[in-house]
Amino acid sequence: MSRILDLIPNPTPLREQCLVYDLKARLDWGEPALTIIDVRDRNQFNSSHILGAVPMPLHQLVERALASLELNRDIYIYGETDEESAIAAGKLRAAGYVNVSQIRGGLPAWKAVGYPIEAIPFPGSFYL
Repeated sequence: MSRILDLIPNPTPLREQCLVYDLKARLDWGEPALTIIDVRDRNQFNSSHILGAVPMPLHQLVERALASLELNRDIYIYGETDEESAIAAGKLRAAGYVNVSQIRGGLPAWKAVGYPIEAIPFPGSFYL
């Protein structure tokens, strides 16, 4: 029986910082049980974000996270810069979240390797 369990892949353990490859591997693993948070402003989020990310601007982050996420939830977070991501992660950890990982390089790193992104169309815009 233990040999069968050895064949089942396990996700990469959550670390304080991760590379985009770590998050993508976790998503590809299936049933990820994680939340990706984008702390940039709403306009930046709407123009482009990691597929599946939720917007929680830095100034509302802790309040919104506490209202919607369990303290033991696995959270991957990114901002405009790695410094902003570090600040956001620190705020969540100070609020009691124990599984928070900063995505190094954020959205630019995610885009650079061709991983899926999405955008929210502005009202009145259309696609041909």
